Amino acid sequence: MSQTSDSTTHFSVIVVGGGQAGLSVSYFLKQAGIDHLVLEKNTITHTWRTQRWDAFCLVTPNWQCALPGYPYTGDDPHGFMRKDEIIDYLDGFIRTVDAPVIEHTEVQRVARNGEGGFSVSTSQGQFTADQIVVASGGYHTPIVPRMAERLPRSIVQVQSSEYRNPQALPEGAVLVVGSGQSGAQIAEDLHLAGRKVILAVGEAPRCARFYRGRDVVDWLADMKYYDMPVDQHPLREGVRDNTNHYVTGRDGGRDIDLRKFAAEGMELYGRLQDLQDGVLHFAPNLTGNLDDADKTFNGINAGIDAYIAKNGIDAPPGSRYEALWSPAEERTTLDLQASGIGSIVWCIGFTPDFSWLDAPIFNGRGYPAHTRGLTPLDGLYFVGLPWLHTWGSGRFSGVARDAGFVVEKIAACRDVKVLVHDEATV
Repeated sequence: MSQTSDSTTHFSVIVVGGGQAGLSVSYFLKQAGIDHLVLEKNTITHTWRTQRWDAFCLVTPNWQCALPGYPYTGDDPHGFMRKDEIIDYLDGFIRTVDAPVIEHTEVQRVARNGEGGFSVSTSQGQFTADQIVVASGGYHTPIVPRMAERLPRSIVQVQSSEYRNPQALPEGAVLVVGSGQSGAQIAEDLHLAGRKVILAVGEAPRCARFYRGRDVVDWLADMKYYDMPVDQHPLREGVRDNTNHYVTGRDGGRDIDLRKFAAEGMELYGRLQDLQDGVLHFAPNLTGNLDDADKTFNGINAGIDAYIAKNGIDAPPGSRYEALWSPAEERTTLDLQASGIGSIVWCIGFTPDFSWLDAPIFNGRGYPAHTRGLTPLDGLYFVGLPWLHTWGSGRFSGVARDAGFVVEKIAACRDVKVLVHDEATV
């Protein structure tokens, strides 16, 4: 990492965000010889260091860690990096890129100026740029419902990015709200530690970790699922609103089966709706949510079955998941005091916050209009958003491809010839 001179205020390109997306853009800009600056509100790759719980690990296998110029080279390509290993991997990438970056610099406003470029106001002063790449991701503001304000002060509330380990929470039952990747894994972390867990189950789908002798990720990669662009997905741009499938890479990888947890004592409810007079109210949709998650699980496996049959692949026999537990009834209320809940972990996601970006490119939900990161406003680009182009766009596996593509467009505008490795431009 290199710090730029404070006397320099104009750059050909300013990159907002110093995570893996911003650093990937910097990697290709340096290859192209284009002067640029990366502005990071905190410290580069800080979310991996400060917003992950202690037992966190990747749900994607190590071979998918393919940041530009820094592919995974360890001896466990089909394993799953733990938190400390992820940080070591990122530290190596940071050294490889050696990006020109200013940390602890909040971007407060970006807007067109009268000279055809952009003015950038920050907590460290004013900058200008010919082109802007927004690489700050799409997970900015934690979602916490207003009912949280009415909970007793005695109940400790944390958001998924603040959760660290079971021992950090006070005694008593833990209510985990949300069953996406974070919620399901945090519920498992607490459950394995012997904590009483009450899980409000949402509509997140699930998938198998291993099927017919291989990691499901390996099968899907062979089936070219990870190369499918968003405009060819059956849901088109609607896939960007989908909740990620829950599964885990913990202890070498395994399924997360909420029904199994329930059979072992975890209490499952439907979606949390409200708090009234000390009573939590849940939607009567637990059965439906569990069934839908299993339907997705079996559907993915059926797709793998079809691929194996079509290609005559020798593999162990297939199977179909059958529910090992089902709720006897839809419980829709829970007395807060009688339940013994001492803490709540909110795992219901984040909303984007691009309020600092003064550009007429956003829809009614605050999401930028773009095609593979190219916005309707010349000179303004995005990298690192979920499903920006493919499934891997917001992950270690696909961000290089997107960053390389955007930098090629930037270079073309500047009549700069840049050669990007084929894998980054598919």
